[in-house]
Amino acid sequence: MQPPGVISPCQTEQEQRNIDLCKEYMRIAYSPTENKGATSVQHLCHPDSWFWAPATFPGCETPMDYADSHSTVMASVADLKIIRFDQSWAKDGHVLLRYTAQGSHCGEPYKGISKTGRHAQWSAAAIFEVEDGKIRSFTKDWDQKTMQAYSRPRPVSGGQTRTVQRREGNQAARNVTEPHV
Repeated sequence: MQPPGVISPCQTEQEQRNIDLCKEYMRIAYSPTENKGATSVQHLCHPDSWFWAPATFPGCETPMDYADSHSTVMASVADLKIIRFDQSWAKDGHVLLRYTAQGSHCGEPYKGISKTGRHAQWSAAAIFEVEDGKIRSFTKDWDQKTMQAYSRPRPVSGGQTRTVQRREGNQAARNVTEPHV
């Protein structure tokens, strides 16, 4: 089952097929049970496809490399999931998926930091190029600071924190103290 969509303009049948292909890739890449690395998504991608996100996934050159790397992130954020597609649209073989994800640092250590159990929510954009029914390219734009701020242990003293209001789903807003980075 795919997460709900918020904004998606009318699309042609081909554009919708391209969106569905890219959402399927993301569904697998974000699945703690289905993402077994490159082989999990290989059938959705051209053999010579490429991936671009050097600041957040250095060394990843293909969408298959990203699936490998993302399986490591999911080992740390074991309940990671996309909660909604904020925007999804396609035009001329390109697909944009702007999405919101959430998860808790409840698994393996993340970049040397033992699990904290802390919960985070963040947004990212996945920009795909689709050709002949397969993913030709995938560019990811994601600011990791939100997730990293939540995965770090809270400062004991002298650290900067701030109190903000958080709302999840239809629940009432609540005050949350978070690290200020």
